[in-house]
Amino acid sequence: MSTSLEANIAKATALLERFRNQPLGHFVAGKHERGSSSEVFDNVSPIDERVINRVVSGDERDVQAAVSAAAAAFPAWRDRSGTERRKILHAVADAIEARREEIALIECTDTGQALRFMSGAALRAAENFRFFADRAPSAADGVSLPTAEHMNYTMRRAIGPVAVITPWNTPFMLSTWKIAPALAAGCTVVHKPAEWSPLSAMLLVEIMTEAGVPAGVVNLVNGVGERAGRLLTEHPAIRATAFIGESRTGSLIVGQGAPSLKRVHLELGGKNPVIVFEDADLDRALDAVVFMIYSLNGERCTSSSRLLVQRSIHDQFVDRLASRVASLKVGHPLDPATEVGPLIHRQHLDKVLSYFQVAREEGVDVRVGGARAEHPGPGLYVQPTLLVNASNRARVAREEIFGPVLTVIPFSDETEAIEIANDTEYGLAAYIWTANSGRAFRMARDIDAGMIWVNSENNRHLPTPFGGMKASGIGRDGGDYSFEFYMEIKNVCMAYGTHRIPTLGR
Repeated sequence: MSTSLEANIAKATALLERFRNQPLGHFVAGKHERGSSSEVFDNVSPIDERVINRVVSGDERDVQAAVSAAAAAFPAWRDRSGTERRKILHAVADAIEARREEIALIECTDTGQALRFMSGAALRAAENFRFFADRAPSAADGVSLPTAEHMNYTMRRAIGPVAVITPWNTPFMLSTWKIAPALAAGCTVVHKPAEWSPLSAMLLVEIMTEAGVPAGVVNLVNGVGERAGRLLTEHPAIRATAFIGESRTGSLIVGQGAPSLKRVHLELGGKNPVIVFEDADLDRALDAVVFMIYSLNGERCTSSSRLLVQRSIHDQFVDRLASRVASLKVGHPLDPATEVGPLIHRQHLDKVLSYFQVAREEGVDVRVGGARAEHPGPGLYVQPTLLVNASNRARVAREEIFGPVLTVIPFSDETEAIEIANDTEYGLAAYIWTANSGRAFRMARDIDAGMIWVNSENNRHLPTPFGGMKASGIGRDGGDYSFEFYMEIKNVCMAYGTHRIPTLGR
């Protein structure tokens, strides 16, 4: 990857040229399709708000074509051996790694994410494919459950065509997090990417096809969620919907799938606490606190957006934190030195900026930032912001801002920390910093969150379950947990022929 901003801009510009000539359509049954809809929308770069390209807004006929292709391809893909699927998915991983620079440069331009993070996103995506590829041969395995008179055994079968609807924050990697296990399980896929960041989804489906994924196994429909997304989630031939996004949208998807009793997996929002006790390694805790809210522009579901600090160390920790936040480098996402890039879209920028006024009206102090950042250029930049002297009742402590904004809340003891941490509608993640192992065990047990990290930032181990409680979602990803969603479990009971069968009417 180039270390020069100018060189990266030149490369990205050249790579994006292919998207400028005609509207970006769909990918159905192994081919690019313009689609039947006459509606198009602009895809705008957050770097300067210039139009990168135009995108076709998929309609009912486009969704139907993609679903039909997935349904037609399903039996043959399901019946391929896991060993064959493993080979193909490893080829996909190889192809992703070969094009990692192209993926990163396009993703940065499309989303505003900093290159220092996106440069490794393709490698993480390839790792997702390799992980689930290696599990494909055993995906259908079950267990033997014998009794005295019968032999019971279980097996798993792919559920059918599934919808995958992904967000705009780190779209390429998150798409693979859903699509790779679906393919390994034997499902076929219709993917609807976020309309604010559609480009890398087309790269992914092209890569998969070139690597040997058969036509119709993975299909792509572009469009807005209210139409293309809803048509997918309501379609009776789609057997399950995997969605990453806002909690409000997740609740709509549950309702849309209800008439067909569609299975749903929802990875939704969070207002995650990071809790720092006085006995913690404060240097390491400080690094983790800054990283987990200001990396990826704060646009991540697992960001630790509420900082709970024990009162005895509150002032000194916040002073050090403020110095670090003020030193963060806001800049062009293709600059290797940039730590915080522009936000994804003007609508989202306006949302994030609105919370600064909300904080002031509620009496929360803006210690650092609190305004739009002007110096990097004309794009959608916001100052990394630190809000202090907040209570957990403040809106900035309760609502998901989804930007580089951290709210600090003091606490006195373990009991109060747990009360504050749990006083939220969300329950995705929590981070605990303490040298007291007993306290760590108690906190991990008592905090209502699907994932707990102790003395660590978000560190993903792919076999472990990923998901949340309450308004943060339904279901778990990772390891065998993914197969539980994409596959049906059957039980087969075989009699030995020796048991007494009840008789009637003799």
